[in-house]
Amino acid sequence: MKQLMFHDDPPFWFETLRNLGLAAYGGSDVGEVIATAARVTPGDYDSWHDAWLSTAERLEAEARGSHPVSARDGLLRASSYYRAAEFFLHGHPEDPRIDHAYERGVSCFRDAIAHFPGVTPVEIPYEDTVLHGYLYRAAGEGPRPAVVMHNGFDGAAEELHFSGALGGQERGYHVLTFDGPGQPAAIHRDGPAFRPDWEHVVGPVLDILTRDPGVDPAHTALLGVSLGGYLAPRAAAYEPRLAAVDALDGVFDAVSALTAYLPLPHEEAVRRVAAEHDEEMDRLIADARARSPILRWAFDHGRYVTRTSNDREFLAEYARSSFKDGSAGKITCPVLVCEATDDLFYSTTEESDPRKLYRHLTAPKTLLSFTEEEGGDAHCHPGALRLAVARIFDWLDDTI
Repeated sequence: MKQLMFHDDPPFWFETLRNLGLAAYGGSDVGEVIATAARVTPGDYDSWHDAWLSTAERLEAEARGSHPVSARDGLLRASSYYRAAEFFLHGHPEDPRIDHAYERGVSCFRDAIAHFPGVTPVEIPYEDTVLHGYLYRAAGEGPRPAVVMHNGFDGAAEELHFSGALGGQERGYHVLTFDGPGQPAAIHRDGPAFRPDWEHVVGPVLDILTRDPGVDPAHTALLGVSLGGYLAPRAAAYEPRLAAVDALDGVFDAVSALTAYLPLPHEEAVRRVAAEHDEEMDRLIADARARSPILRWAFDHGRYVTRTSNDREFLAEYARSSFKDGSAGKITCPVLVCEATDDLFYSTTEESDPRKLYRHLTAPKTLLSFTEEEGGDAHCHPGALRLAVARIFDWLDDTI
């Protein structure tokens, strides 16, 4: 979408748009977002944090003194703004502001959802720890179809409330959201780092969900958002219990979004970042991140969630999230691949990543594009969340 603010800083604009979009399900208010963003100095991560933290703290204080419905609404919005506050700070994981804003945001969210019928926090056993998430129970008797939802590179389970969980619940689906390894609940609480073989994550989640007597295990789907558009199809390639999978948006080769900024062919860059030492490559990466606000954020956050020690090591780890191994052809359930026609990360100037994924699928498949005319052409469609949720769940109605 056209950048209405932060014209020279695409990540700052995209995160502003992302927070504007949450208004569709009560996760923000338009004036609050614009007024907060207007106080931010472009490119200044500290300024971004201070502006969003101030709004979150003011709103939380007012909400906690309000009547129940007003408190619920205010705490939901405060939770979003706390999440925004710490978003760009991950280049310095020891910064106490990160965990402070995260914990305040989760606290606000959990206090807010206590006012929503059928929504409860859950803990899912996983290896020697637990995964944190939320179960949204649909109204009605008898086993219901279910959707498991997760985010990707940087989104949280709490954000999924606004981008599908609430919409699915009101359409008659039980929805289970969770943070997996490397995602916010895990990384903030010293849990496991990110891993690309997501079938080992989804399996334990399905173990719990499909034993629930209210869930119809034969009609359970998986929905992955952002990098989840790689993780969810990857899990579906090795998880036969899924009746359908949705990639919102589709990702074929995750690291291609970053190697595009390097002055090297993609394959050479992937080969060289895997080397134990490559000082020239380190210099090329440093030069590229100095020129690109997108790379600056992606490398900082990437080291944080993969727990790698430098940018080259992160790229090597990130390169493992790819369907070049042929696993897309192992998926047997129906697949919905969503595409943003002006994606900030996966450009459509040539063949887009969603279309590459779609082309490699052999299972029943549907490609769904969101356009500028619809306000949905940005990555994961934050400008058209109601439209996206409607189309996705209509597809699930028809499919499962």
